[in-house]
Amino acid sequence: MACDKIMLIRHAERPTPDKAFRGVDASGRKDRESLTVPGWRRAGALARHFAPRDGRHLEEGLATPARLYACKADAKDPSLRPQLTLAPLADLLGLKINCEFYSGEEAALVADALRGEGPALISWKHDGMTAIADLILGESRTAPRGWPYGRYDMTWIFARRGAGWSFSQAPQLLLAGDSGDPIV
Repeated sequence: MACDKIMLIRHAERPTPDKAFRGVDASGRKDRESLTVPGWRRAGALARHFAPRDGRHLEEGLATPARLYACKADAKDPSLRPQLTLAPLADLLGLKINCEFYSGEEAALVADALRGEGPALISWKHDGMTAIADLILGESRTAPRGWPYGRYDMTWIFARRGAGWSFSQAPQLLLAGDSGDPIV
């Protein structure tokens, strides 16, 4: 079965510029390339958000992913947040996270996701979200033209419709302060 759905999320919460929230690794040591404590909480909650115990997703359009993708870290941008965001879900589902693509390689990422079977979930950086959406949607470009820097609480859903793709958004509503408002 060919890829019929791609879900796109921003990685979970990052350290704040004012250092009110600092990144910590899985053992609790300070690490600016890791998630903050709220980010770790979101990552854990995303596991059951995308793989509910009873198989019924709370938001229409969501699916349990068969494949996971996260942005690859490198010396120029060593952030592990995209990968760490998916780690609890990968553990729950027994899936490996595909981390072959760097920021800037969105075309290769989307091509690989489209070749695969079953639903795919991509965890990426906010500045590449629109590029991914445009590559999936093509000329229709119905997705918002940017992803707000401070938003971590939305899922963009791309579903195959005949020869094209539809776009929708599903709020995560996992943590206090999450917004149900779509990204515009």
